[in-house]
Amino acid sequence: MEDRSDFGAESGSSTSGGAHNTSTRTRFGLDVGTSKVVSAKGDSSKADTGAQLNAFFIVPYSSLHESTLQQSRVNFYREGDELVIYGSDAEKFAHMFNAEVRRPMAKGILNPAEHAATHVLETILGSLIPTARSSGEMLAFSVPAAARETGAELTYHEETIKRYLRDRGYTPLAVNEGLAVVLAELSKENFTGIGISCGGGMCNVAFSFLSIPSLTFSIPHGGDFIDSSVGAVVHEPATRVKAIKEESLDLTRAATDKIDKALHIYYDKLIDMLVEELSRAVTKSQRLPRTDQALPIVLAGGTAKPNGFRDRFEKALHRRALPFQVSEVRLASDPLTATARGALVAALAER
Repeated sequence: MEDRSDFGAESGSSTSGGAHNTSTRTRFGLDVGTSKVVSAKGDSSKADTGAQLNAFFIVPYSSLHESTLQQSRVNFYREGDELVIYGSDAEKFAHMFNAEVRRPMAKGILNPAEHAATHVLETILGSLIPTARSSGEMLAFSVPAAARETGAELTYHEETIKRYLRDRGYTPLAVNEGLAVVLAELSKENFTGIGISCGGGMCNVAFSFLSIPSLTFSIPHGGDFIDSSVGAVVHEPATRVKAIKEESLDLTRAATDKIDKALHIYYDKLIDMLVEELSRAVTKSQRLPRTDQALPIVLAGGTAKPNGFRDRFEKALHRRALPFQVSEVRLASDPLTATARGALVAALAER
């Protein structure tokens, strides 16, 4: 757990006005997620978004392999005697070979176990974000709150991204991932409430009062935890479990087979861990605003997308005593792009 303000009081106080900035410079928001990288540009009311799977798959180099991949317009680059296939194409190859994709990030930060992590991530970022048209264009990107297992690694992750963005001509701004959900979804509430981003590597939570984060924390579990846990008990690759989850999982229906049953079990486990940490964090924190106002909770991220997730989260929440009232629990208007859109709001607020 960490009490932290990545998006400070000065910039936060001008968020609403910043969304109508008349500058001709392009502003970008970027969700640098473990599972996907999502970009947003435009304005806060109508953002253009793009996404790329944050993954790679390696095949041996040969001139034939290289020319075939080029003809098929597969995203790849050559690294010595290997061809590194990245983005959404990596998952297609993993399915074909019944294997796992590799990730440049794990649990919200650069994966220290992958020597190619930085190069792959920068290549994926470059596929979504062009070089700045004019020097100093503002780009806000998401960073997780530190979990117990992270610390120095989070600093390295954040600074690596900042240096890459500066080299491409941008002025980078780090925004807490949970706060970005608040900025995207709670403008009518004057950016007051709780944003929860349930991603692939972790779940991030931020309590915001008038855009100022009073408490942020994360748990190092998300969609990857579900995929790997289910894969282990049903003896299937996590990549295949992920595909099934994204295509057909409905948590409002009874489980139909062993994979479906395992998905239900581990979704409940993740929700319980998240709500338990939420209850623990708010009970111990000395920084929560003193207010009688009931606070809305917004859920975002790909892991929150399956039908029934919101209902299960709300039921788990009602089983805990909390030191504040909850006005509603709702799903983000577009869970997959909420963090990127919130980062864009932060970028637009900067003058």
